[in-house]
Amino acid sequence: MRQAQLSRAAKLFAHMQVTNQAPRQVGRLIGHDGGMLEVTGFPRPIGAGARVLASDGQHIRAEVVGFRGARAVLVPLDQDAPLENGARVEPDSAANMVQVGEGLIGRVVDAMGQPLDRKGPVLASGQWPLNGVKGNVLDRGRVLRRFDVGVRAINALLTAGRGQRIAIMAGSGVGKSVLMGQMIAGAEADVIVVGLIGERGREVSDFLETKLGDQMHKSVVVAVPADHPPVLRLRAAARATAIAEYFRARGKQVLLLIDSLTRCAHAQREIGLSLGEPPAMKGYPPSALAFIPRLVERAGVDSRSGGSITAIYTVLADGDDNDDPIVDTARAIVDGHIVLSRQLSEQSIFPAIDVGRSLSRVMADIVTDEHLAAAANYRRLWAAYEENRDLILMGAYRPGNDPTIDEAVERRGQLLDFLRQNSRSTIDADASIAALIGVFGA
Repeated sequence: MRQAQLSRAAKLFAHMQVTNQAPRQVGRLIGHDGGMLEVTGFPRPIGAGARVLASDGQHIRAEVVGFRGARAVLVPLDQDAPLENGARVEPDSAANMVQVGEGLIGRVVDAMGQPLDRKGPVLASGQWPLNGVKGNVLDRGRVLRRFDVGVRAINALLTAGRGQRIAIMAGSGVGKSVLMGQMIAGAEADVIVVGLIGERGREVSDFLETKLGDQMHKSVVVAVPADHPPVLRLRAAARATAIAEYFRARGKQVLLLIDSLTRCAHAQREIGLSLGEPPAMKGYPPSALAFIPRLVERAGVDSRSGGSITAIYTVLADGDDNDDPIVDTARAIVDGHIVLSRQLSEQSIFPAIDVGRSLSRVMADIVTDEHLAAAANYRRLWAAYEENRDLILMGAYRPGNDPTIDEAVERRGQLLDFLRQNSRSTIDADASIAALIGVFGA
């Protein structure tokens, strides 16, 4: 009789695939302080997902972010949940996987992959680890092919390459998001993945309508407004990067845009300080600065698949301080940085690129000698004027003392005119380079 029951049970559950037959650890909520949950009996690794049973019967998602003795410290992913002492906490293995596939193209999702565009459920065909797949560093290919972004000043003076990581650095209101939208319109990419992290709610819909526009048919957007918990902002950046990695592994040329990297660091700072990490430079704990290279290093060229992720990150310079810890950390890890000048922006020059402070580390590998010489000549004149700006404007400089300064003053209008470009227009790389060589070539 017992054997027959066991045989019947085996048939009923034959379709189920159980990968782990060990007992499942179930914890209990014993503390809720400062947005952090303390759970006993829940020995799960940092980054693991969890589900907390709320008093209204719903399951609240959470993530393990640290430990205090034998207790696990979790951050809830849902706000204002009715949690009570002793609530049941269950592991959630699916929380660390991202739903990916062609069904994501043209969709807008949140940090947990739920659709925001009212177009029904996302039909994903596969999964990808939220924090990426660890690989051999030698599988990362060199940046040798030019990447057209449709902005004349960048194409000519700060030439980008496929697989390059670029940071756009500026204070608030100088034009980072506008420039990023212009680069989307002119970019040569198979798939565009956009992460809008910590933006104002109004700016999300504005970005979709005015910046993406005609590119939405090949785009994926992950959006988390500023009023969401910090852990969701971090997960949104990781999700956008994971989606880009999936398409790169299939040989696609992907453009990844994260706006902004600073708000991700702010989110990590909130979590780190809540866990008791000591604040270091300007209140940032070590984990906030360590988060940036972990995220940025996931982009680049994959020599095995032939795909690439060309990543553009906006970095907010608090108080226009270009030596801010986040700005300095980002500048050290990316392959090129574009610094925007508030002074140029106030003169209605767009894009307000400070050419002297901006740099593309891959430009010398992907352009011709003639192009490189013309760009060097432009930089020479730009630097000569900026270094002597005060003397020139006060009238203390006497023409004829230095031929380089004389030429820089005479051609200042040409230098600024070359920067100017309507935010709704695109200029391809060939036209940009030809204009540079025609005006500033030897």
